[in-house]
Amino acid sequence: MEQVKIGSFIKAMRKERGLTQHELAEMLYISDKTVSKWETGNGLPDVSLMMPLCKILNISVNELLSGERLDGDQYYKKAEENIMTLMEERKREKKKLIISIIVGLIVMLSSLTLMFVASFVPLPEPTRIILIVLGFVVLIPGLIVACILDKDAGYFECKHCGHRFVPSLSAYMIGAHTLTTRHLKCPNCGKRSWCKKTLSKTNDK
Repeated sequence: MEQVKIGSFIKAMRKERGLTQHELAEMLYISDKTVSKWETGNGLPDVSLMMPLCKILNISVNELLSGERLDGDQYYKKAEENIMTLMEERKREKKKLIISIIVGLIVMLSSLTLMFVASFVPLPEPTRIILIVLGFVVLIPGLIVACILDKDAGYFECKHCGHRFVPSLSAYMIGAHTLTTRHLKCPNCGKRSWCKKTLSKTNDK
């Protein structure tokens, strides 16, 4: 998705309707900051906001995702392109997630192997200490790398407002989590909730 193009289009359509950022934000029950983020190309509207936004701006979702007015054959051509873009985005995020899982498993197995050898194999004491230290040296940076990869693989969806976002590394690391959710603060509504992991910014299907 060309976020800058979409942002400029939202801005142009908003002005065409004679609305300020504040007025548009109030109509969608979001903050001015969120509208500004869209218009500067630093984010896309959430799925839950696309239909209401398009209704207010008198455009279609296809036009929104294309970042321009569409007519006739151009409309259907762009619809196909947008679907393909969403599918490619999902594919890329899924690949990132798989890589993060593989890295995490390799790190855990390597660290556990070193610690197992150090604990149960007869070795000189200095060698045993070196292996234990190496186990921790491999484990900690490896887990940080795996966390970074997993954090950037997809998005987290706020339970309260539906906003999808990528958390900061510190928020990701300290947030309590299950296999599919993480307890995070939403940058859009400011509320904390168990945010569900999703692979796509705009479409989870």
